[in-house]
Amino acid sequence: MEDTLVEALEMIAPGTLLRQAIDNIVRARTGALLVFADEGQIKPLISGGIDIDVALKPMILYELAKMDGAILLDSAGSHITHANVQLMPDASIESQETGTRHRTAERVAKQLGALAISISAARDVVTVYVGGVRYIMDPIRVILSKADQALLTLERFKTRLTQVATTLSVLEFREAVTLFDVTSMLQRTEMVLGLSHLIERYIIELGTEGRLVQLQMEELLLNVREDRAAVLADYVPAPTAERLQEAKEALIALPSDELISMDSIARILGYPPEVNVLEKHVHPRGYRMLRKIPRLGDQVITNVTTRFGSLLAILGAPIEEVAAVGGVGEARARDIKEGLARLRDFDVLERHG
Repeated sequence: MEDTLVEALEMIAPGTLLRQAIDNIVRARTGALLVFADEGQIKPLISGGIDIDVALKPMILYELAKMDGAILLDSAGSHITHANVQLMPDASIESQETGTRHRTAERVAKQLGALAISISAARDVVTVYVGGVRYIMDPIRVILSKADQALLTLERFKTRLTQVATTLSVLEFREAVTLFDVTSMLQRTEMVLGLSHLIERYIIELGTEGRLVQLQMEELLLNVREDRAAVLADYVPAPTAERLQEAKEALIALPSDELISMDSIARILGYPPEVNVLEKHVHPRGYRMLRKIPRLGDQVITNVTTRFGSLLAILGAPIEEVAAVGGVGEARARDIKEGLARLRDFDVLERHG
């Protein structure tokens, strides 16, 4: 969704003054055309009307909508500037709309790159135009239903991601990880995060009505992004900060039709096209496992993984060697060794019940 449309939906989300006014107008079936633009921007298109300069209040906007002309507000939507205005946008601007109000709204939005909202008097339809973007708002009950369905799907995706992550953990302790296992983890992670973007749009449209949906989504996304960063740090060859950022951005930008390809994900990680993901054995550096141990900061984890180079080496190192790493010390070294042992036993139990 374009940023300009997101901003527009936030302006008119439930709980805002504008939304109160729009809902009143829809219920009254008066219809309205609202345009959000600064005075210098909209003035050449104005003919007639009433000059007003009052702070936005839902009841004032509702009463003004009883008149036939357009209502103009500043670009922030905080002040009503004109009412009962006839707008004269460039008639040569293409429009697919048939109604006069909707056609005017679309042309004004395209000509000025501004926000225009057309509220149908007969059909209870609210159409948002931002620049060249057209968006029809669904009723709250419809959006809530869509959000609930999306949350159920997200929960299923997260369950599958957890299963894949558990399998990867078991294989890491056994030194049996293939590139396929790593790409599967990243694939499932991007599927979860991709669906969350759709739910975020619903949350924006729901406004104050979307708080429960947001809480549920945040619970499902707990540690998902952090685990993705740890997997990249574990398996990207020569993982500099710049290279890790590039890989993350490439994963986010990966089209859905390429996300199903493990080879595409492997190339993003930095492995050559001729590598067989099913046969290529790879070795974790230990970032993801060390992240699961309480009270270990990022710098300590970086120091440990840099010193030993692999999870297997950390597991096999004496406590004294681990304690000698910068920022660790004897107490943390013991926590690391005992923590990894517990994780190894726990993941085996999780996998095999």
